[in-house]
Formats: sequence, C-alpha cells, structure tokens
Amino acid sequence: MTEDTTALRSAADTVLSRLVGAEEGTARLREDQWRAVEALVAHGRRTLVVQRTGWGKSAVYFVATALLRGRGAGPTVIISPLLALMRNQVEAAARAGIRAHTINSSNAEEWEGIQAEVGAGEVDVLLVSPERLNNPDFRDQVLPKLASTTGLLVVDEAHCISDWGHDFRPDYRRLRTMLADLPPGVPVLATTATANARVTADVAEQLGTGLSGGEGEGALVLRGPLERESLSLGVLRLPDAAHRLAWLADHLESLPGSGIIYTLTVAAADEITAFLRQRGHAVASYSGRTENADRQAAEADLLANRVKALVATSALGMGFDKPDLGFVVHVGSPSSPIAYYQQVGRAGRGVDHADVLLLPGPEDAAIWRYFASLAFPPEEQVRRTLEILETADRPLSVPALEARVDLRRSRLEIMLKVLDVDGAVRRVRGGWTATGEPWAYDTDRYAWVARQREAEQEAMREYAGTTQCRMEFLRRQLDDEQAAPCGRCDNCAGARYSPEVSSAALDAARAALGRPGVEIEPRKMWPTGLDAMGVALKGRIAAAEQSQSGRALGRLSDIGWGNRLRPLFTEGAADQPVPPEAVDAMVQVLADWAKGPGGWASGEPDAPSRPVGVVSLASRRRGVLIESLSSRLAQVGRMPLLGRIEYAPGESPGGVPRSNSAQRVRTLHDAFTLPADLVAALQADPGPVLLVDDYADTGWTLAIAARMLRRAGATAVFPLVLAVQG
Repeated sequence: MTEDTTALRSAADTVLSRLVGAEEGTARLREDQWRAVEALVAHGRRTLVVQRTGWGKSAVYFVATALLRGRGAGPTVIISPLLALMRNQVEAAARAGIRAHTINSSNAEEWEGIQAEVGAGEVDVLLVSPERLNNPDFRDQVLPKLASTTGLLVVDEAHCISDWGHDFRPDYRRLRTMLADLPPGVPVLATTATANARVTADVAEQLGTGLSGGEGEGALVLRGPLERESLSLGVLRLPDAAHRLAWLADHLESLPGSGIIYTLTVAAADEITAFLRQRGHAVASYSGRTENADRQAAEADLLANRVKALVATSALGMGFDKPDLGFVVHVGSPSSPIAYYQQVGRAGRGVDHADVLLLPGPEDAAIWRYFASLAFPPEEQVRRTLEILETADRPLSVPALEARVDLRRSRLEIMLKVLDVDGAVRRVRGGWTATGEPWAYDTDRYAWVARQREAEQEAMREYAGTTQCRMEFLRRQLDDEQAAPCGRCDNCAGARYSPEVSSAALDAARAALGRPGVEIEPRKMWPTGLDAMGVALKGRIAAAEQSQSGRALGRLSDIGWGNRLRPLFTEGAADQPVPPEAVDAMVQVLADWAKGPGGWASGEPDAPSRPVGVVSLASRRRGVLIESLSSRLAQVGRMPLLGRIEYAPGESPGGVPRSNSAQRVRTLHDAFTLPADLVAALQADPGPVLLVDDYADTGWTLAIAARMLRRAGATAVFPLVLAVQG
C-alpha cells in the first residue's frame, strides 16, 4: 500500500471498530470490504457487491460514508426497500456516530424537517424507499437537489432492479434517472446477497456501464462465495397440513434460539399463529396486513427473544437483521430457490449453527399460480390504458382508471409503474398522464421472464426431492462457481429432526384446521367512476339495500379447508354435488353464525329474525354444486327453497371480469334477473333470506344480488358461500 492508502485503510478500520462496538482499531475490514471502500472513496467507482447475507455489506457503505463526509462530500443516499431494513440501518449508523434519517410512508409528518436538516448539512445518511422516487413532490422538488449534492448513492437489495431477479420492483428502475443526474465522479454502491450471473450482469449494466474497463470506468463487481457455514438445511415431507401444524407444535421449542416461520399467504400465517398460541407457544403474526406499529412491536419482541418465532409472510424479508436468529422454517415452498435462499439467510449470521427446514405442501403450486396471474398484463390492456390517458383532458387517478380499464388495482398500479419507468406515462399531482413517447410491448422479454419463473418453480420441486447436497443445490442456482457439498444438510449428514408427531398435537391440529367459517364483510360503498360508465350508482350503498355480514366455509389460500375445497375450484374441475363433509361443515357454520353476534339466534335486541328461505345464484360452471348445496341446507334447516337468481337474457358468467371493482360492478349490475315466482315468494312472506353461492372473490356478485333481493322484499340477506379467495 502507498502511504495514502495505508492511512485510508487505518481510518476505515477505526470507523468499523466504532460501528461494531469494538475497541478502537481492533476491528478490520475483510479484503473485499476494503476493496469496495477503496474503490468508492479513493476512486469514485461504481461498485456492485454480491455477497452472502451477514457478510457485512452495510459496513461498506457506513465506513465509506464516514470517510467521504470527512473529505467534505455530501450525504449518502441509501435506496432501501423495507421499513425493517431502514430501522436497523438508522440504529447501526448511530453506533458509528453517523447521523441517519429515513423518508418513507410511515413518517410523512417528519419529511419537511428531515429535508431541512439535509439542506443544512446536518444529515450524513438519508434512507429513502424506492416508492418515494416517483412521488411527484419528492421527484420534482427534493430529488434534483439531492442528486446534485449526494456524496455516495447506495442501492441496497439491488436484485430488485432487475426483472430477471426474483423480487423485481418497478420503482427501483427509476434509479437509472437518478444515476444519470449524479455529478461526475460520485461513487455508487449496489449490494445484494441473491443475484445469479444474469441478474449480476443486468444490475452492473444498469449502473451505467459494462463489466470491463479501466480505473474509474465500468462497474467493479465483487462477487464472493455464497456459502453459509452456519446453516443446516433440511426438508420434512409430512402427510398433510395437520401433520405440519402438529410438527411445529411438538418441535418448535427444540429448535435453537428464536426464529422465523415463513408462510406463503396471510391466511396461513394467521392460522398457524392462532394454533401455536393455543398450544402454548409465544409467537406473533407478521404480514403485509399487519399495522406498522404492530410490525415494529413484533420485530422488537423477536430481537429481544420475547417470542420464540414470528410467523411471517415475505413481508418480513430483506433487511431484517438479528445475528443470533437460530432457525427458519418454511411451511410451504417459495416459488424460487433464490428467494428461498434469501429468506433462510436471515438465520445464523452471528451464531455457529442455525437450522433451516422446509415443510412443502400440496397447496404450494396453486398459490404459485395465483401470484403468477398478477404478472404484467397482456398488450391489449396496456394499449387500452395508454389510449385512455392520451385522450383524457386531465390526469387520471388510479380509481378513475379502474372505471375504464379491466384490471385489478394491484396489477394496474404495477403496470403504471413499469410504463413510467419506460417513459410512456408520468405520475403527476392528481394522477397519471401519457407522455406521448413511443412505447413497445416487449413480448419476448415478458415471455422469457414467465418461463424463468416456471423454471424456478420446477427447481424448488427438485430442491425438495433431491438426494444431493441441498446447500450446493441452492448455491448452483445462484451460479456460485465455488459450490460444493456442505457436509451439514440432511442429505450430507442425516436428518436432524424426526417427522414424528404426537397424537395430542395431531388431534388438536385437525380440530383447528377442521373448524369451519370465515366472515365475509359486506360491501358498503360503490366503486368510484361508475357514472362515467353509464351506471347510476355512487357513494354509500343504502342500508336498506346492503347484505348482512356473510360466511364462507373456508379460504382457498388457507391450509385447512382450503386444501379440501381447492379441487372443486381448479380449472377444468367437474361440476359435481357438494361433498357430504362440506355440507356437514356448512351446517356447523350456520349454527355458529346464528348464535354469534348479529345472528338470528343470538338473542340480541336488534337481531334479525330467522331466514324464511334459501335463494341460490345461477352458474353455468358450477350449477350442480350450488344447487346441491342450496337443497341440502334448505332440507337440514327446514327452510323452503324460494328460487334462483338467474342471468338476464344474453348474459353469461363468462362475461363477468374478475378484475377491479368498477369493471365488475359495471358488468354485474344488469347481469341478473329475479324470476317472477321468486319475487312472489319474497312478497308473500317477507323476511330474511339465505343467499347461497359457490365462491366469493371481490364480493360484488353477492352485493348486487343482495340489493336485488332487498328491493324485492327481503328484510335481510345472509350470504353463504363455500370458499373465498383471500
């Protein structure tokens, strides 16, 4: 080293010592950590670091920040995807004497003050969520100044930039604009633990240049082996969902330390949490539906080992840092081995041993297919959206677009973000506008990505069934050239855990999973924008036209009744009479419903009277299923079958889009008719009715049908279906 390099290295190690809480000068950067710091601070390079979780990527940007600030550089801007990551990073920065703040959706009231502190030079690190990059005010007023004064730009979890990666996020692609606006010589650091060779090349290219070039040119790529020597991987194939829950109940306390139980759906997370609590385990649920304050409390409880585990969806993922996390269990397989490796990498960072177990289930493939259905829309729908925006005389909000485009809100928002990144639309105050720039639908790329997703799903099936080293398998999926047998996984060293479960736990699990009944909240507000579609409905649905709270036997996404109901609803399934076990369970749902709050047998002063009859909904796909269910419920409940709501002449269930609310209501509001004999029955004996259907997704079919029944004389409508999606 030259004298200057030696001094820089010494200063870097001093900062590192403060960061990790060691005696000054006793901590030392790893060789690749130092190479990254040197490239950023001494040479202003753009650098991509691909290293395993726990390697210390955050140490690189905090050390580089301290050194650059010492040289008079502007603040470091870290683009960070998750709130958990931001909270961890702010705390870590403080240990090194680095003043860090964050701007994200949960602290809007602090933005103005933080921006003032940044302008005054009082902030060393600003953590920004990628979504902020296209907030109109932030993008137009804050971002240009921030880009001109940034001393170091950090892109954390950089695989999100690449749509070849497992967790592509359109907002991240806006970083290309920020990169283009940076003054010459401003260093850029991109970091990730989960990037195969293709994603690595794509991210490096998006940093502005290719992988080759001299000093100061090209992106310096520092890619290390992805081996995690602390992890012992294993797979337990158990007969059914009840055995998986029973296994958790019996073996959770024997897993080392505290950890994470990952699930594929929110419903499964809630189900497992409730069961484990019932069995005396200290666990908490964590998902995208968890309130921010509850998320923070759950994270704090896990960090302090006040709970044995968080039962979480992928909402608890990138950035959550607990060095002594002792285990990660997956109830259900993620759809990608790369995503799986990222999640299991939460464990074993600061301990010698951590257990990683996969408990695959038969519902996994169906859940994969559901999430795949949310992919980028077909070209026809994209072109339709662009045409609407181009001809609009003002910016259109997402709700306004929903009334004109046949897409669910989540897909519509993702599509707009992609189009924004591609320059075809722009988000402004009041909504979205078209830019008029030419845009091409990249059919080949979208098809390739879809095929890639299918290949990843097949790889997860292979992982669960392989007899070879599991760690080597995962490392090869990430193109780790140094992959070799680990000697620790169940295939290398033998299984560490028995699949046996106790009869008591299994009986309890079967009882929990067999407990039927899911509440269906009634629709109370009409979607916005219906008047523009010629539908004279708006505002609150009149109380005299609403349904009561409804019930479903189960969710298709859960691991209890969902597994039993799913075969009835798969594409191409035969229309058949309702299974006897489902009828028995529906009778129990009715009994519990009647006696519960708001039920007709609850004894409450304002409770409705008992249903006077059963009404079914027409279906050309599952008519036998619905009619057999209606008949059996009427027979068991000793109620008359009043009739069936029919499709209006020329209407067909195939014409009802399962998309956003406005489009669905537009199609449904004239789709049904009440036969004269049904109307006569309602008027002859006015009272509550039981409305029976097979499935509820958006809830609008039930809402429209209930409105018709109420207007025809029913004093209350109780919707009852076999299954709901969510």
